[in-house]
Amino acid sequence: MSLVLLERPEDGIALIRMNRPDAMNALSTPTRNELGARFEEAMADDSVRVIVITGNDKVFVAGADLKEMSTKTTADWAFSDARKTWRIIGGCPKPIVAAVNGFALGGGCELALHCDIIVAGEGAKMGLPEIGVGVLPGGGGTQRLTRAVGKYKAMKMMLTGEWVSGQEACDMGMVSEVVPDEEVLERAMAIAKKIAKMPPLGVKQIKEVTLAGMDASLETGMLLERKAFEILFSTEDQTEGAMAFIEKRKPEFKGK
Repeated sequence: MSLVLLERPEDGIALIRMNRPDAMNALSTPTRNELGARFEEAMADDSVRVIVITGNDKVFVAGADLKEMSTKTTADWAFSDARKTWRIIGGCPKPIVAAVNGFALGGGCELALHCDIIVAGEGAKMGLPEIGVGVLPGGGGTQRLTRAVGKYKAMKMMLTGEWVSGQEACDMGMVSEVVPDEEVLERAMAIAKKIAKMPPLGVKQIKEVTLAGMDASLETGMLLERKAFEILFSTEDQTEGAMAFIEKRKPEFKGK
Protein backbone atom coordinates (compact mmCIF):
# COMPACT_ATOMS: atom_id res chain seq x y z
CA MET A 1 0.00 0.00 0.00
CA SER A 2 1.29 3.44 -0.89
CA LEU A 3 2.25 5.58 2.07
CA VAL A 4 1.46 8.74 0.10
CA LEU A 5 -1.32 8.92 -2.49
CA LEU A 6 -1.50 11.20 -5.52
CA GLU A 7 -5.00 11.97 -6.76
CA ARG A 8 -6.48 14.22 -9.48
CA PRO A 9 -9.82 15.35 -7.99
CA GLU A 10 -10.26 18.41 -10.25
CA ASP A 11 -8.80 19.78 -13.48
CA GLY A 12 -5.54 21.52 -12.74
CA ILE A 13 -5.27 20.19 -9.17
CA ALA A 14 -3.14 17.41 -7.71
CA LEU A 15 -4.14 16.16 -4.26
CA ILE A 16 -1.35 14.55 -2.25
CA ARG A 17 -2.79 12.55 0.64
CA MET A 18 -0.71 11.12 3.49
CA ASN A 19 -1.70 7.47 3.93
CA ARG A 20 -0.08 5.99 7.01
CA PRO A 21 -2.99 6.14 9.47
CA ASP A 22 -1.68 3.34 11.68
CA ALA A 23 1.30 5.57 12.59
CA MET A 24 -0.51 8.94 12.50
CA ASN A 25 1.19 9.65 9.14
CA ALA A 26 4.60 9.82 10.84
CA LEU A 27 7.44 10.70 8.48
CA SER A 28 9.55 7.56 8.29
CA THR A 29 12.26 7.42 5.64
CA PRO A 30 10.04 5.48 3.18
CA THR A 31 7.20 7.96 3.80
CA ARG A 32 9.47 10.94 3.17
CA ASN A 33 10.80 9.32 0.01
CA GLU A 34 7.28 8.66 -1.31
CA LEU A 35 6.23 12.19 -0.40
CA GLY A 36 9.11 13.64 -2.40
CA ALA A 37 8.32 11.35 -5.33
CA ARG A 38 4.64 12.37 -5.36
CA PHE A 39 5.65 16.04 -5.39
CA GLU A 40 8.04 15.41 -8.28
CA GLU A 41 5.24 13.70 -10.23
CA ALA A 42 2.89 16.63 -9.66
CA MET A 43 5.59 19.15 -10.56
CA ALA A 44 6.40 17.32 -13.80
CA ASP A 45 2.75 17.21 -14.93
CA ASP A 46 2.02 20.35 -16.97
CA SER A 47 -1.71 19.89 -16.44
CA VAL A 48 -1.26 20.42 -12.69
CA ARG A 49 -1.43 24.07 -11.69
CA VAL A 50 -1.93 23.74 -7.92
CA ILE A 51 -0.99 21.08 -5.36
CA VAL A 52 -3.08 20.37 -2.26
CA ILE A 53 -1.62 18.27 0.53
CA THR A 54 -3.62 16.72 3.37
CA GLY A 55 -3.73 13.85 5.85
CA ASN A 56 -7.04 12.61 7.19
CA ASP A 57 -9.74 14.01 9.46
CA LYS A 58 -7.77 13.06 12.59
CA VAL A 59 -4.18 13.90 11.75
CA PHE A 60 -2.17 15.78 9.15
CA VAL A 61 1.27 14.48 10.10
CA ALA A 62 2.09 13.80 13.75
CA GLY A 63 5.83 14.25 13.23
CA ALA A 64 8.90 12.16 12.49
CA ASP A 65 8.98 8.43 13.12
CA LEU A 66 10.59 8.42 16.58
CA LYS A 67 11.14 4.66 16.60
CA GLU A 68 13.24 4.97 13.46
CA MET A 69 15.03 8.10 14.72
CA SER A 70 15.99 6.47 18.02
CA THR A 71 18.55 4.24 16.28
CA LYS A 72 20.23 6.94 14.18
CA THR A 73 23.62 8.47 14.92
CA THR A 74 25.20 11.77 13.98
CA ALA A 75 27.01 10.01 11.13
CA ASP A 76 23.74 8.55 9.84
CA TRP A 77 22.27 12.03 9.50
CA ALA A 78 25.47 13.61 8.20
CA PHE A 79 26.03 11.12 5.39
CA SER A 80 22.43 10.48 4.33
CA ASP A 81 20.30 12.76 2.18
CA ALA A 82 17.47 12.96 4.70
CA ARG A 83 16.58 16.49 3.64
CA LYS A 84 16.06 15.73 -0.04
CA THR A 85 12.27 15.74 0.34
CA TRP A 86 12.34 19.17 2.00
CA ARG A 87 14.43 20.53 -0.89
CA ILE A 88 11.96 19.14 -3.42
CA ILE A 89 8.94 20.67 -1.70
CA GLY A 90 10.74 23.93 -0.94
CA GLY A 91 11.74 24.24 -4.60
CA CYS A 92 8.28 23.50 -6.01
CA PRO A 93 7.36 26.31 -8.44
CA LYS A 94 3.63 25.54 -8.21
CA PRO A 95 1.50 26.86 -5.36
CA ILE A 96 0.91 24.41 -2.52
CA VAL A 97 -2.16 24.51 -0.28
CA ALA A 98 -2.10 22.56 2.99
CA ALA A 99 -5.35 21.23 4.47
CA VAL A 100 -4.55 20.60 8.13
CA ASN A 101 -6.78 18.56 10.45
CA GLY A 102 -5.68 17.31 13.83
CA PHE A 103 -2.01 16.96 14.69
CA ALA A 104 0.61 18.80 12.65
CA LEU A 105 3.60 18.48 14.94
CA GLY A 106 7.34 18.45 14.36
CA GLY A 107 7.94 17.36 10.78
CA GLY A 108 4.20 17.68 10.13
CA CYS A 109 4.26 21.32 11.15
CA GLU A 110 7.37 21.83 9.02
CA LEU A 111 5.60 20.22 6.07
CA ALA A 112 2.74 22.70 6.44
CA LEU A 113 5.21 25.57 6.75
CA HIS A 114 6.71 24.58 3.37
CA CYS A 115 3.31 25.32 1.78
CA ASP A 116 2.12 28.66 0.43
CA ILE A 117 -1.38 28.65 1.93
CA ILE A 118 -2.49 26.76 5.04
CA VAL A 119 -6.13 26.03 5.86
CA ALA A 120 -6.40 24.67 9.40
CA GLY A 121 -9.31 23.14 11.24
CA GLU A 122 -10.51 24.48 14.56
CA GLY A 123 -9.29 21.26 16.16
CA ALA A 124 -5.83 21.43 14.60
CA LYS A 125 -2.84 21.19 16.92
CA MET A 126 0.36 22.66 15.51
CA GLY A 127 3.79 22.92 17.02
CA LEU A 128 7.49 22.06 17.03
CA PRO A 129 7.95 19.94 20.20
CA GLU A 130 11.32 18.39 19.23
CA ILE A 131 13.00 19.89 22.31
CA GLY A 132 11.08 17.33 24.37
CA VAL A 133 13.07 14.47 22.83
CA GLY A 134 16.41 16.23 23.00
CA VAL A 135 16.69 17.59 19.47
CA LEU A 136 15.56 20.62 17.51
CA PRO A 137 13.36 21.09 14.43
CA GLY A 138 15.45 19.69 11.57
CA GLY A 139 13.22 20.23 8.55
CA GLY A 140 13.42 24.00 8.38
CA GLY A 141 11.20 24.74 11.36
CA THR A 142 13.56 27.09 13.19
CA GLN A 143 13.76 29.27 10.10
CA ARG A 144 10.29 29.00 8.56
CA LEU A 145 8.31 29.41 11.77
CA THR A 146 10.39 32.43 12.80
CA ARG A 147 9.82 34.06 9.42
CA ALA A 148 6.10 33.36 9.69
CA VAL A 149 5.36 34.56 13.22
CA GLY A 150 8.43 36.44 14.42
CA LYS A 151 11.18 35.61 16.90
CA TYR A 152 9.27 35.87 20.17
CA LYS A 153 6.32 33.64 19.38
CA ALA A 154 8.51 31.13 17.52
CA MET A 155 11.05 30.90 20.36
CA LYS A 156 8.31 30.35 22.92
CA MET A 157 6.83 27.49 20.89
CA MET A 158 10.17 25.82 20.16
CA LEU A 159 11.77 26.21 23.60
CA THR A 160 8.70 25.02 25.52
CA GLY A 161 7.46 22.50 22.97
CA GLU A 162 3.95 23.91 23.38
CA TRP A 163 1.30 23.36 20.70
CA VAL A 164 -1.17 25.93 19.43
CA SER A 165 -4.74 25.44 18.21
CA GLY A 166 -5.88 26.22 14.70
CA GLN A 167 -7.34 29.54 15.84
CA GLU A 168 -4.20 30.47 17.79
CA ALA A 169 -2.10 29.63 14.73
CA CYS A 170 -4.31 31.84 12.60
CA ASP A 171 -4.17 34.72 15.09
CA MET A 172 -0.36 34.70 15.09
CA GLY A 173 -0.10 34.52 11.28
CA MET A 174 1.03 30.91 11.15
CA VAL A 175 -1.87 29.78 8.93
CA SER A 176 -3.97 31.52 6.28
CA GLU A 177 -7.39 30.77 7.77
CA VAL A 178 -9.21 28.48 10.17
CA VAL A 179 -12.50 26.72 9.42
CA PRO A 180 -14.62 24.00 11.08
CA ASP A 181 -12.82 20.66 10.98
CA GLU A 182 -15.25 19.08 8.56
CA GLU A 183 -14.74 21.90 6.04
CA VAL A 184 -10.93 21.94 5.89
CA LEU A 185 -10.33 19.93 2.72
CA GLU A 186 -13.36 21.45 0.99
CA ARG A 187 -12.06 24.97 1.68
CA ALA A 188 -8.52 24.09 0.61
CA MET A 189 -9.87 22.65 -2.64
CA ALA A 190 -11.98 25.77 -3.24
CA ILE A 191 -8.88 27.95 -2.90
CA ALA A 192 -6.91 25.64 -5.17
CA LYS A 193 -9.66 25.70 -7.83
CA LYS A 194 -9.65 29.49 -7.81
CA ILE A 195 -5.87 29.61 -8.22
CA ALA A 196 -5.98 26.95 -10.96
CA LYS A 197 -8.13 29.29 -13.05
CA MET A 198 -5.60 32.11 -12.82
CA PRO A 199 -2.85 32.66 -15.44
CA PRO A 200 -0.17 30.04 -14.65
CA LEU A 201 2.77 32.27 -15.58
CA GLY A 202 1.51 35.02 -13.30
CA VAL A 203 0.99 32.53 -10.47
CA LYS A 204 4.51 31.15 -10.94
CA GLN A 205 6.05 34.62 -10.96
CA ILE A 206 4.19 35.71 -7.82
CA LYS A 207 5.46 32.69 -5.89
CA GLU A 208 9.00 33.00 -7.21
CA VAL A 209 9.35 36.72 -6.53
CA THR A 210 7.69 36.60 -3.12
CA LEU A 211 9.88 33.76 -1.83
CA ALA A 212 13.09 35.18 -3.30
CA GLY A 213 12.32 38.63 -1.94
CA MET A 214 11.83 37.37 1.62
CA ASP A 215 15.57 36.78 2.00
CA ALA A 216 16.67 39.85 0.04
CA SER A 217 16.80 43.54 0.76
CA LEU A 218 13.70 45.60 0.00
CA GLU A 219 15.53 47.20 -2.91
CA THR A 220 16.45 43.83 -4.40
CA GLY A 221 12.94 42.50 -3.85
CA MET A 222 11.45 45.51 -5.61
CA LEU A 223 13.82 44.97 -8.54
CA LEU A 224 12.75 41.33 -8.82
CA GLU A 225 9.11 42.41 -8.73
CA ARG A 226 9.59 45.04 -11.43
CA LYS A 227 11.34 42.61 -13.77
CA ALA A 228 8.65 39.96 -13.30
CA PHE A 229 5.94 42.57 -13.87
CA GLU A 230 7.55 43.65 -17.15
CA ILE A 231 8.09 40.06 -18.34
CA LEU A 232 4.39 39.22 -17.94
CA PHE A 233 3.51 41.88 -20.50
CA SER A 234 5.01 39.62 -23.17
CA THR A 235 2.54 36.82 -22.42
CA GLU A 236 -0.65 35.88 -24.23
CA ASP A 237 -2.37 35.49 -20.86
CA GLN A 238 -1.80 39.15 -20.04
CA THR A 239 -3.43 40.18 -23.32
CA GLU A 240 -6.29 37.74 -22.75
CA GLY A 241 -6.84 39.02 -19.22
CA ALA A 242 -6.97 42.64 -20.33
CA MET A 243 -9.28 41.93 -23.29
CA ALA A 244 -11.62 39.80 -21.16
CA PHE A 245 -11.92 42.62 -18.67
CA ILE A 246 -12.68 45.15 -21.41
CA GLU A 247 -15.16 42.81 -23.10
CA LYS A 248 -16.79 41.87 -19.78
CA ARG A 249 -16.26 38.12 -20.14
CA LYS A 250 -14.39 35.39 -18.28
CA PRO A 251 -10.77 35.01 -19.40
CA GLU A 252 -9.36 31.73 -20.69
CA PHE A 253 -5.78 31.49 -19.53
CA LYS A 254 -3.48 29.00 -21.28
CA GLY A 255 -0.14 29.53 -19.61
CA LYS A 256 1.40 31.22 -22.64
